[in-house]
Amino acid sequence: MKKTLIATAFAGLALPGAALADCGEVSVAEMNWASGQIITRITGFLMTQGYGCDVTIVPSATTTAITSLAENNEPDVVPELWVNSAPAYFRLEEEGRLVKAADVFAEGGSEHWWVPDYLVEAHPELATIEGVLANPELVGGRFHNCPDGWGCRIANDNLVKAFDFEGNGMEVFNHGSGDTLPASMAAAYEAQEPWFGYYWGPTAVLGRYNMVAVDMGPHDPEIHACNQTQDCATPGISAYPAAPVLTVVTSDFAERNPEVFELISNISFGTQELSNLLAWQVENSASAEEAAVYFLTTSQDTWKGWINDAATEKLSAIFQ
Repeated sequence: MKKTLIATAFAGLALPGAALADCGEVSVAEMNWASGQIITRITGFLMTQGYGCDVTIVPSATTTAITSLAENNEPDVVPELWVNSAPAYFRLEEEGRLVKAADVFAEGGSEHWWVPDYLVEAHPELATIEGVLANPELVGGRFHNCPDGWGCRIANDNLVKAFDFEGNGMEVFNHGSGDTLPASMAAAYEAQEPWFGYYWGPTAVLGRYNMVAVDMGPHDPEIHACNQTQDCATPGISAYPAAPVLTVVTSDFAERNPEVFELISNISFGTQELSNLLAWQVENSASAEEAAVYFLTTSQDTWKGWINDAATEKLSAIFQ
């Protein structure tokens, strides 16, 4: 019954005016990958049912979101923005147009190129990018790249040039969606086959399979900054840095909705907590909404610490 009530409440996210618009209309970005979708659904639910916001969820991605913020000052709220892959964020923050609300990944995120552990056990040289490029056939001769719209796609495309993948006989396969990239890793691991490509954590697939981060050499901030731009004139070799992953809001929204901004500032997930939630989603073939319902029903001690007294009273009718 409780899950039915929550699912009914979630339906209000798509219906203008479904909640008492105490905080007015709010647009919330939903990134096109699993963790981003779940976080947006949880955020949107609490804003709608706890704070009376009229929430519209906007399908998005890293590059799409930051471009829209720069050009249109919307969406109002962008959960799970990987700012290392969105350098324009820092300019917009400096200009006073955007405000950091929270480190939505409390411990930050990680970005790497990966190979399965069984390949490294059989061929230790594959733990380094030099070893991979010297033996492309051992990893299947293919690099699994990010889809269009992901910030990592730009950096990876420049790194591919810097490492001369073509000259080393390494094909690049650009995935068409955020679903096929992890699916290819999972399928390869289940079959104990070669695989080489990009992925980030915390994620369900990296929680389920033992992958080894390929040593790409040191991180160089200047080179990485250039690699993140589509017009980088001199792509260079640099590892990904540790990644701050934020929820950001427009300054206008933060000023007109201080109570909701406080809520958003409190929403943060531990790496293991989020990995467990993502693993549950995969194991149960659940949608982002179903995973959000699972979190809301099983982790009440966590999210009740995010909301204020008035929101607690409103949500008591659903969570009893």
